[in-house]
Amino acid sequence: MDLFKILYPIEWVVAWIMVQFHALFRILGLNPASGAAWALSIVGLVVVIRVMLIPLFVRQIRASRGMQLLAPEMQAIQKKYKGKSDPASREAMSRETMELYKKHNTNPLASCLPILAQSPIFFALFRVLNSLQNIASGQQDPIGVMTKELASQAEKATLFGAPLSSTFVKAADLGSLAGNVRFVTILLIVAMSITTFTTQRQLTMKNMPASALQGPMAQQQKMLLYVLPLVFAFSGVNFPIGVLIYWTTTNVWSMGQQFYTIRRMPAPGSEAERMLKERQARKGKVQGQVSAGPELPAIEEPARGQRVQPKRKDRQKKRAPGEGPSTDSGMSEESSDPDDGEAGSTGTTKPKK
Repeated sequence: MDLFKILYPIEWVVAWIMVQFHALFRILGLNPASGAAWALSIVGLVVVIRVMLIPLFVRQIRASRGMQLLAPEMQAIQKKYKGKSDPASREAMSRETMELYKKHNTNPLASCLPILAQSPIFFALFRVLNSLQNIASGQQDPIGVMTKELASQAEKATLFGAPLSSTFVKAADLGSLAGNVRFVTILLIVAMSITTFTTQRQLTMKNMPASALQGPMAQQQKMLLYVLPLVFAFSGVNFPIGVLIYWTTTNVWSMGQQFYTIRRMPAPGSEAERMLKERQARKGKVQGQVSAGPELPAIEEPARGQRVQPKRKDRQKKRAPGEGPSTDSGMSEESSDPDDGEAGSTGTTKPKK
């Protein structure tokens, strides 16, 4: 049983998307038999797939941040069980590690989700391009809407003189086209390796806190930074040019998408966060200068001199023992007469003469 038969539904979808984009570019005026029309169809396939994978990309970013933030705690666990190889210690270390992943709501597998999800599509496209010659010659049934005529057209389409279905290792079988195939293959492999390196570097160097750049995990990531481009370089000679176009395009998409995400939502404590705060500070300063508005009229302050003490109401005078109730601030008109005053002092009324 051919294990790759399980990819047939994905091959059907890949072929359908390519044919739809090919029809679109034909309507826009491109020659349907040209390599540009079929190469752009592969680029359109990348756009559709990457848009569908945006939720997985968001999970990947969150998982990567979680792995970065738990790096100091992970180092502490590794230091705690360093040199202990007994089963109990290994079990305890595994348990604490899983609890740490649960605490930060992340795991190492989540950061690989987009790559894992694209792997079936990658192999499906590989098989579609490899099947073009057999479909065109009638040795294989069409793949969905990829009919015999379309397969023959795509199989003969060239990009800079190199057929999209050709590979570097089989370039010698193409005679005069061998040089073009090798040139285009090497060009795409270099572009694929550079974009892979740049994408990994901006993720590890700019979007990681200083604490996460130390320890065994950081050393492994730095090693992958240089190993992955070499892996693509050595394996790329076996891939058809159409597959190299797919992988280079998806790397460019990942690089741009990741650049936007890191610039807008950097990891706490990373170099990207420091640069974001600097941009926000400069932007705030400029906005403050622009929105200052017209000058307000000056407010005149009163002349400063001797302080004027506030006036207070007269307080009631203290009464001596035996005195009657005191009046308010002054006497009434009736008690202002001296005679009345004498009468008031004796408590009797003096008759008038």
